[in-house]
Amino acid sequence: MKTGLLERLATWENFLGLLTVAVLAYAVLAVPNFATGFNISQAIAGASERALIVLPMVLLIIAREIDLSVASILALSSVVFGVLIQAGYGQEIAILGALATGILCGAFNGALVTYLGLPSLVVTLGTMAMFRGIGYIILGTDSVNEFPDSFTDFGINTLGDSPLPWTIVPFLVLAPVFAIILQKTAIGRRIYALGGSPDTALYAGVRVARIRLSLFIVSGLVSAIASIVFTARLANARADNAIGLELDVITIALLGGVSVFGGKGKLTGVFLALVLIATLRNVLGLSQIGGDAQGTVIGLLLILSLLMSTTAQRFYTVLQSALAPDRPARPGSSGRAGKSKAP
Repeated sequence: MKTGLLERLATWENFLGLLTVAVLAYAVLAVPNFATGFNISQAIAGASERALIVLPMVLLIIAREIDLSVASILALSSVVFGVLIQAGYGQEIAILGALATGILCGAFNGALVTYLGLPSLVVTLGTMAMFRGIGYIILGTDSVNEFPDSFTDFGINTLGDSPLPWTIVPFLVLAPVFAIILQKTAIGRRIYALGGSPDTALYAGVRVARIRLSLFIVSGLVSAIASIVFTARLANARADNAIGLELDVITIALLGGVSVFGGKGKLTGVFLALVLIATLRNVLGLSQIGGDAQGTVIGLLLILSLLMSTTAQRFYTVLQSALAPDRPARPGSSGRAGKSKAP
């Protein structure tokens, strides 16, 4: 009984939920201007790109892969979008160009990992610099700042009179899709199997190469969608857009309970981690703490999330072992067998 209750309550998601509620309560009560509609809208808008990119990142990490080039894909896709708009192409053509760029970048990463057998950490570390470098080749240090009014309106307007910005809508549409795929479909089970043991998954008939390639392509596509959101929100297309964004995304995924060793994790905890990181960044901004210092805090939080996750798992194992004797004996157990042998 006690162990069953422990298994239901002593979870990382519950701890993260309590921590998130505590931080939100502190922000509402102690941080001036945090609870205003304008600030809440800005905080949600500022998390829009991270919220999008963390969705495929979770799937990749569960499958024992990683994509460090997501921010560079975002920047390159943003540059392509801006250059096409600057050249006089319509908004729809520019969006298609940006999406195609993301797909090609993701396919390039996936091909190197899948068909050449290179580690995704090394591959995407290289393409992180390469994709951003291509952006500089195309646009240099210049920027594109003139966009159609309908596009910039998407970046600054909210849904009716609510504080919910339009920029979070792509995430609200895609998040349920990713959650259903991961938790309710055969594809999700194969992703978990691949992360648990790639060799066993291969022998079980899982098309490992196809899944890996598909995950990287999806990562590139979603990063391109995030580039449209980012460009609309800031009305700016530059090759240095979103520098360091990958750190936030990986922190959100790992803090949300996704195992760095693959095979474990749910989007429930990731959503809580997303709210926590967005709140922390907003509180730091309202406290006049700059972006570099915020990056330091997020980096420390990434390290702490790994330590806390490991410590919590060990603590839970100890408690479970301590409470194990309290479990009632099952029919046919050794205890019953022992009684039958008594003289």
